[in-house]
Amino acid sequence: MKLAFLFPGQGSQKPGLLNDLPKCAAVENVLNTVTETLNESVFNFHSKEALVSTKAVQLTLLTAGVATFKAFEAEGVKPDFVAGHSVGAFSAAVAAGVIELKDAVKIVKLRGELMEKAYPEGYGMGVVLGMGFYKLQSLVAEHYDEKSPVFMANQNSQDEITISGALPGLQNVLDHARQNGARCATMLNVSTPSHCPLLSSVSDDLTGALHDILFYKPVIPYAGNRRARLLYDPVDIRQDLAESVSSPVQWNDASRVLYEKGARLFIEMPPGSVLSRLATKAFPEARVLSVAENGFDDCQFVAKQHLLK
Repeated sequence: MKLAFLFPGQGSQKPGLLNDLPKCAAVENVLNTVTETLNESVFNFHSKEALVSTKAVQLTLLTAGVATFKAFEAEGVKPDFVAGHSVGAFSAAVAAGVIELKDAVKIVKLRGELMEKAYPEGYGMGVVLGMGFYKLQSLVAEHYDEKSPVFMANQNSQDEITISGALPGLQNVLDHARQNGARCATMLNVSTPSHCPLLSSVSDDLTGALHDILFYKPVIPYAGNRRARLLYDPVDIRQDLAESVSSPVQWNDASRVLYEKGARLFIEMPPGSVLSRLATKAFPEARVLSVAENGFDDCQFVAKQHLLK
């Protein structure tokens, strides 16, 4: 039985999230590294006011994910797999030993800035529950408007799918989804049209920036966002990190790959519980925990017991 660490993406943030991290030297080292790299305190980025910024959200999520991973590592807990949703993939890449934390901070900062600059207002994402992929895809195509475009985005589970685009178009599709039987169709707390062709220019810029960074062979298998496969080649992981911002995240398939490879304990890094909720629903035979809900001490205790089996 194997252990998978899951790193959440944008939408999981909450004000003061860095205050909830485990209190240990490993976490302090991460906080100090991020602060030194940014040349300002990372705590400037987790206030309610700061988290309006995509850049601030992504930097704090990266910090929280890596810091908690390092806390587990200090306790002797090493996962068999890592997977991150959207910007969470950068935390997963650091955990896998693919890139250095300092480099990840620089790239995630750039990623957030590029996303904000590309669409500073009027765009976002929505989520639809209880409707199949192809039915929703038909609705998106039927109501597509070039002046207010909407695209299919992430498939988080078989019946949880996100859409991305201009706010009026999103609201129109969400309204029609509810009228056509969706259990829930609502806007997400995301201010950019992520994971769709509207951000192709951001992917292009990230591709160039990532080529200036050293990538290493992963020491822990890394599940990719775009193709939902375990990636072992640093070139493939670099491409996954660059292109996932403008491509749908195939989270449903990626998590199933982990399960098929033997993962039976899933632990979600803070501050989220969305990925653990999805795993609980998808894999009733597995044990699923969230540091945010179950606490670090309980999670590391369960992980140690699991690794002894």
